[in-house]
Amino acid sequence: MNKILLFNPKSANGKYRIPNSILSIAASVEGKYDWVIVDGNRDPDPLKVMETYLSTGEFKYLGFTVMPGPQLVQSIPFAKAIKQKFPDTIMVWGGYFPSTQPKVILESGYVDFVINGPGDHAFPSLIDALENGTPYEFIRNIIYKAGTEIIKTPKEDLFEQEGLPPLPYNKLDKIYNIKKYLGKTYLGERTLAYHSSIGCPFTCSFCAVVPIFEARWKAKSAQSVYNDIKYIKDKWGADAIEFHDNNFFVSEKRTVEFAKLIKPEKMSWWGMARIDTMDKFSDESLQLISDAGCRIIFFGAESGNNLILEQLDKGGTQTGDQIIRFAERLKKFDIIPEYSFVLGTPAPRPEQVEAQIDFEIDFIKKVKKVNPRTEIVLYTYSPVPTEGSALFKQVQAAGFKYPEVLEDWVSPAWENFDLRKNPLTPWLTPEMINKIKNFETVLNGVYPTVTDIRLSNVKRTAIKLIASLRYKINVYHYPYEIKLLQKVWKYRQPEIQGF
Repeated sequence: MNKILLFNPKSANGKYRIPNSILSIAASVEGKYDWVIVDGNRDPDPLKVMETYLSTGEFKYLGFTVMPGPQLVQSIPFAKAIKQKFPDTIMVWGGYFPSTQPKVILESGYVDFVINGPGDHAFPSLIDALENGTPYEFIRNIIYKAGTEIIKTPKEDLFEQEGLPPLPYNKLDKIYNIKKYLGKTYLGERTLAYHSSIGCPFTCSFCAVVPIFEARWKAKSAQSVYNDIKYIKDKWGADAIEFHDNNFFVSEKRTVEFAKLIKPEKMSWWGMARIDTMDKFSDESLQLISDAGCRIIFFGAESGNNLILEQLDKGGTQTGDQIIRFAERLKKFDIIPEYSFVLGTPAPRPEQVEAQIDFEIDFIKKVKKVNPRTEIVLYTYSPVPTEGSALFKQVQAAGFKYPEVLEDWVSPAWENFDLRKNPLTPWLTPEMINKIKNFETVLNGVYPTVTDIRLSNVKRTAIKLIASLRYKINVYHYPYEIKLLQKVWKYRQPEIQGF
């Protein structure tokens, strides 16, 4: 029986987290097929390690998990090199990038199959079919090329998370010491990355989650989440948690149940939520969440302009007034709101785009005024290929298009595009982009992120003094003095580097 090689491409410099995505695929074949994981974040030369495995002739299947952005830097050249050297290897890509860009991947000639969304069922079913020589055309959630045609099978209903096999942490620990995955962050000395749910029940047209999960959400029970975390805490010493769910706080009931369970463990934690969802939580629930160790919650504020929220198909009941009110509300619970804003959405005329950017800058300053501890994360709008969305049709009409050759995605410009820092969009002029970046520089000078644990109080005070005058009189041009200090002090940006 052929073995499976699973690859987690490098996603960040000097930051290790348990590779939950590829580990869930390992769990799906555990006990049936032999597998190994190669982690690009841990191995200095992961390509050499993979070639060593493949040279044994025992590994026929190679699975990549690929997020847009940094992971493409290893994924694309490594896949190409392996296919040239080991042409009989069957290569399968899964993750957000292949799920949204399957055509350019399959036409590259070195990826054989794409897993379209969750692979917990699709991947082992595909391996079974390939091993046994049986048809795979009726396996859901796969995309492949037949002749010149791209075949996409129907999507599988989102399945319950409780029935999935446990992640094989112990086997991973034999390959890579798990303690080294528990990094020091603002939250704690040994921070665990964990997924407790998949999907999101909303249809925001700027979000890559939507075309994959189609407004569906499934979660593990609070008890199961607690059991997993407690196991890792007791065995490897985790003292903090990053919940990498797309939307951890969908259910107030589940959140409260988890908070009650985790509170005695005295662990700090962070997760992602919607403002309009959590604004419905009772004061008692919010206080319990805080008492149970929740320190920061990331919210997609996106815009203070209700018309822009409608353009982004934000859904729900979120408004600009609510964004400000909720930031103020969280002050009494000692939970830091981390608000992201999307600047530079398309508009018919350049003056409208610029006016939107100016509006958001003023709005962000209003948020900071009511709750100075609010963390602000700025993105420039990057189109997501949500089929049928009016917004994507609008950006296509404006002249935006994706690379048609896979190797072009490795360019620095497209890597920054995936990080939503370089939009490559026709309606944003260089002057507009500079305005966003310069305001961000000044804002981060006046309010350095609390998550940069390396920035001392002396440095925080110094950079705040330098940036405050600019911030007060709305002068953001050429903030070279602030940029110099941020470069020298290696200021961290959470949206790119995490905690």
